[in-house]
Amino acid sequence: MTLHNYPEITVLNTRFHQLTVQDLIKYIVKSGGIEQKTIIGNVNVRAINFSYQLPWYRNFINNADLVFCDGIGVILGARILGYKMESRHRMTCPDYIESLALACEQDNVSLFLLAGKPGVTDKAIKKLLEIAPNLRIAGHHGYFNKSGSENDVVIEKINKFKPDVLYIGFGMPLQEKWILDNFNKIETRVFLPLGACLDFYTDSVYRGPRWLTDNGFEWLTRLITEPTRLWERYIVGNPLFFYRIFKQRINQGFIANHSDEF
Repeated sequence: MTLHNYPEITVLNTRFHQLTVQDLIKYIVKSGGIEQKTIIGNVNVRAINFSYQLPWYRNFINNADLVFCDGIGVILGARILGYKMESRHRMTCPDYIESLALACEQDNVSLFLLAGKPGVTDKAIKKLLEIAPNLRIAGHHGYFNKSGSENDVVIEKINKFKPDVLYIGFGMPLQEKWILDNFNKIETRVFLPLGACLDFYTDSVYRGPRWLTDNGFEWLTRLITEPTRLWERYIVGNPLFFYRIFKQRINQGFIANHSDEF
């Protein structure tokens, strides 16, 4: 059952929806109150690059019930391709996680956090309970074997809590693969992969000054603080994404100019 009619944007054969953070929170909470399983995905430049190279990942995004944009690069890419996208159509989890917690508390929607190194989820739960004291929330760290008996123990813990919303933060594409592998085993209503959100929310990882993060340059701070791990993602990945975007734009122009010849 479709719970929304947000416009679809397609970038490099990967689709996402044009919505605001208020729309997203409303959709998560509404889905958390319905007896069916919902997958919410998100895209940034890295996700679009994965989607371009990995058919299973593209299928995951294109078949998700709702996909929001978490990257200014994707907004720019969509604009280049002719879509009317604004900065308000991009949302980053650390900026809205407390609003989500308050909305879940108000509608009695429970939340399970599955992410981060040991201790990160505990810190996040403590912070969220300070602003939403009646929120039903539990969690487990994300540093466990994603298959076998260790994985089974974590799933058993999740199913015992039976969360309405399950936040998964393993990073792309591991979190999406884990959802696909365990979809039928897990008793939750909403699967919500959100990457490193809790690391930033708890200040476990430095996110950067607001004037950078608010203007789409969070990646620059991350590159400076973790160059060895992230250089390929940004130094190679960002130009590759825009090369593909301009290539698609040129092809669109060629087809449009020659459409009367076909």
